[in-house]
Amino acid sequence: MSPSTSLYQRRRAATPEEINAIPWISLLLPHERERAVSTLLVTQASAGEYVSHAGKPVSFWLGLTEGLLKMSADNVDGLTMTFTGVPPGGWFGEGTCIKRETYRYNIQALRKSVIAGIPVETFQWLLDNSLGFNRFIMNQLNERLGQFIAAREIDRISNPDVRVARSLAALFNPVLYPAVGAVLRITQQELAYLVGLSRQRVNEALSTLENYGAIQVEYGGLRVMDLQALRDGLFTSSKRGAVPEAVTREGIV
Repeated sequence: MSPSTSLYQRRRAATPEEINAIPWISLLLPHERERAVSTLLVTQASAGEYVSHAGKPVSFWLGLTEGLLKMSADNVDGLTMTFTGVPPGGWFGEGTCIKRETYRYNIQALRKSVIAGIPVETFQWLLDNSLGFNRFIMNQLNERLGQFIAAREIDRISNPDVRVARSLAALFNPVLYPAVGAVLRITQQELAYLVGLSRQRVNEALSTLENYGAIQVEYGGLRVMDLQALRDGLFTSSKRGAVPEAVTREGIV
């Protein structure tokens, strides 16, 4: 892969495995699936590369097959606000596709990522013709609304432990990101980018969450043990214990 080529120039047809991993494909009738698959394209983004920019007209509805993405926007003061991360299995931008408008946010790959997409024309056709696809999009929009309300709340939270907990809970959303399951492959630095904290402070927060039994730190990622605890964010420093060696020595790096 040459870094000088664009994401569009790197496009290719999806493999059968990649197609079957798409959560909404199984909801389509045979002729609907055939139409969707015939226009489905896959491309690869390098770490740090932008998948889409704010102000760019929408041309594809996109989903993540492999890797990790960050959704963010820059305000008038030049500061970046991160809305959420997008783990594997997540599809995004349906509201932009429905209205055929320009993106209002940036999508950036935090690591090497594989992105799938269908043209906005195929997206609109599925909306007009597929009941199963419509139900999927309705669920997406409903969950997305709750996600962004939560993101605004997270941005106003001063407690770092709660910020990390709520941000992790968003990444484990079973409706938006069904492929994640109970384990998320993520590094401390990637999580720091998403939460807006230093890597050291994220490490401390993970220790707190693990002491509470909300997560289990594993090599290369995290296992959620109590999703509701992450959503509630009821963590206080008075119950924090010593930092487990596993977090600093054998945990996510």
